[in-house]
Amino acid sequence: MLKVNKLDVYYGNIHAIKEINFHVEEGETICLVGANGAGKTTTLQSISGLIPKSGKLEFMGKNISKLKANQITALGIAQVPEGRRVFTGLSVYDNLHLGSFLIKEDNTKILNRIYQMFPILEERKNQLAGTLSGGEQQMLAMGRALMSRPKLLLLDEPSMGLSPLYVEKIFKVIEMLREEKITMLLVEQNANLALEVSDRAYVLETGKIVKEGSAKELKNDPTIKTAYLGE
Repeated sequence: MLKVNKLDVYYGNIHAIKEINFHVEEGETICLVGANGAGKTTTLQSISGLIPKSGKLEFMGKNISKLKANQITALGIAQVPEGRRVFTGLSVYDNLHLGSFLIKEDNTKILNRIYQMFPILEERKNQLAGTLSGGEQQMLAMGRALMSRPKLLLLDEPSMGLSPLYVEKIFKVIEMLREEKITMLLVEQNANLALEVSDRAYVLETGKIVKEGSAKELKNDPTIKTAYLGE
């Protein structure tokens, strides 16, 4: 579904991503594991068309390397950004509807599905998004992305800054989406959690992919355990 070939990103003189290659197959959940500053978020932003890059990105056989962010979204890639970035001055309901602005057909069915996943969003649909807790805003950010009916969902640090209760809730939904074969590319600071819900994983270090394999293999890899799993 997604093929990344020799992705290269610079921030001024800083070489953030160094010609990395990876792929995501339809129905897979893939995670990117790495320390802070390894280039995980930069990789997702490159795929979404949010930052300049070089290399070749293919999505469902189409070259998207030079497309703008809105064009990439229209093809079926949606990102849940790090830090949530909900529209704080708009209601929960309006935030969700903004996620479906490219969808021409009636969005009632997908909206009801999101309310099933996150009942609190229906309860607070008329509440300003800025008054929600961090965990509730994360649910809203995920719901907003899902409103576009994405073929590929990019999740950037979904557990960041959340209480253990909300982390559990968010990852239950991620597991549910995985069971439904929603294709996902996940960046997550909690490598244990990320590997638990993923099929395959890539390990990024200073802008390079240094390991790849099944999530189970990497979770049992002694070097990964020591570096990222706190063992």
